[in-house]
Amino acid sequence: MIPSVSRPEAPLRFEYGIHPAQFGELTLPAGDVRAVAVVVHGGFWRQAYGLELGRPLAADLADAGLAAWNIEYRRVPVPADSTGSADGDSGGWPRTFDDVAAAVDALAGPVQDAVGGRLPMERVVAVGHSAGGHLATWLAARSGLPAGAPGAGPLVELRGVVSQAGVLDLVDAAERRVGSGAVQALLGGDPSDVPDRYSLASPIARLPIGAPVVCVHGTADVNVPIRQSERFVAAAGDAAELVTLPGVDHMALIDPSSAAWRACRDALERLLKD
Repeated sequence: MIPSVSRPEAPLRFEYGIHPAQFGELTLPAGDVRAVAVVVHGGFWRQAYGLELGRPLAADLADAGLAAWNIEYRRVPVPADSTGSADGDSGGWPRTFDDVAAAVDALAGPVQDAVGGRLPMERVVAVGHSAGGHLATWLAARSGLPAGAPGAGPLVELRGVVSQAGVLDLVDAAERRVGSGAVQALLGGDPSDVPDRYSLASPIARLPIGAPVVCVHGTADVNVPIRQSERFVAAAGDAAELVTLPGVDHMALIDPSSAAWRACRDALERLLKD
């Protein structure tokens, strides 16, 4: 289990672009930084939810000696049009993906510079919930993307990912209308309409990821069925691990007082072992 240390410092805000949603909050521990955790919030990629969901987790991680980089990104309005965006400057394909990639790469440049080089860039992991689990796992797969694809050529490579009830098979999720069509809104159509987008965006389609993935999922999750994690782990083999939480629902995973969140923290610690 991650040991408890000094109380964290107040979050620092950094913009990585000019859009109001292109920013992140860095919470540093009071003492030494032993690793960096990118926190990616969920909410089915929709504008109704923002990085406030990740703030309690960021504070808890910083309390345990990690620098927590809680990122915001452009999200899809409701209702969205057939391109996955209502106004052309909101989230959807490829803007959401461009944003999270740029946010992570900012760690190696302006964020690191601003904190005097305190961030150990060889020890960067990610934790993401629901749609954030999808994005966090996709971020770990960036080095395998073809040249010119959104997110290709990462400046920062992740050491591992904890996916908290992540949407990891976008084709299956679209077919089963997980999130009431949230995947179609993100990618701008069904798998038969935009197959290339699904191939580039779905973590299960990007295997091998190139970094270990721990999927933490509750059996009582009615928002994102555990089938999503089961299918991904079965396809990934030894490169992924499934942590099943009996009777746990979707939101318990982001309650820092819960045993479900402690399971996620323990998974992060396993990824950080030398």
